[in-house]
Amino acid sequence: MTPDDHARAAADLLEAERTGTQIGLLSLRHPAMGMADAYAIQNAIYRAKVAAGRHVIGWKIGLTSKAMQDALKIDIPDSGILFDDMAFADGATIPNGRFIQPRVEAEIAFVMKAPLGGADVTRQDVLAATDYVAPALEILDTRIQRVDPVNGKTRTVFDTISDNAANAGVVLGPQRHAVVAVDLRWVGAIALRNGEVEETGLGAGVLNDPVESVVWLARRIAGYGQSIAPGQIILSGSFIRPIECPPRTEITADFGSFGDVSLSFA
Repeated sequence: MTPDDHARAAADLLEAERTGTQIGLLSLRHPAMGMADAYAIQNAIYRAKVAAGRHVIGWKIGLTSKAMQDALKIDIPDSGILFDDMAFADGATIPNGRFIQPRVEAEIAFVMKAPLGGADVTRQDVLAATDYVAPALEILDTRIQRVDPVNGKTRTVFDTISDNAANAGVVLGPQRHAVVAVDLRWVGAIALRNGEVEETGLGAGVLNDPVESVVWLARRIAGYGQSIAPGQIILSGSFIRPIECPPRTEITADFGSFGDVSLSFA
């Protein structure tokens, strides 16, 4: 893909977000596109949003489980950018039409107190830079069709990364924990939709330890001259499958002693 191709794809995705109308698969439009193209499109979206007045509040990490990586035939996670208009309060009701096809995942969020960056970031660096960890929900959305209606081709990881890793929103629970006080591998959640259990999972599903997910992110973005800033939120990756959220859906994630977090869709 050329820089003009990246710019056009980013513009189309931004228009899809604005109008609530999905675009076709970029991987069909550009069959030879690769990982570098996908992140170039994501970065073009980032530049456009910052130019429009948005500011970055953090990062999300996706595709951290073996099951999801195997499904998409990759062996690494992906990442996206959290903007200020993506933050919702615990218990918030999302207005109808705010998203196209929302889904929700339960995650452990890291909130940072110190900068973190560099290709040699370690686990201890992440622990030292973390202010606290908290229960969280990530809202996913897709500005790209999940399946092409003509040939049945499904979106690829390149489509998802281009679409800001399907990132759309974040909700933090009110509980805060020192990262060194909790074995995050054993932090689990019961995710309920309209009062019924939909998914359960453990933090170990995220690269065997959510801390390692943040290590991966810091090292990856260092290759693009970026770093994690104090105060930013890091969604470390889901340990449940995404839950579909049509209108009149209520989601609660019960993390036991770690806390809880909820939201609903009008």
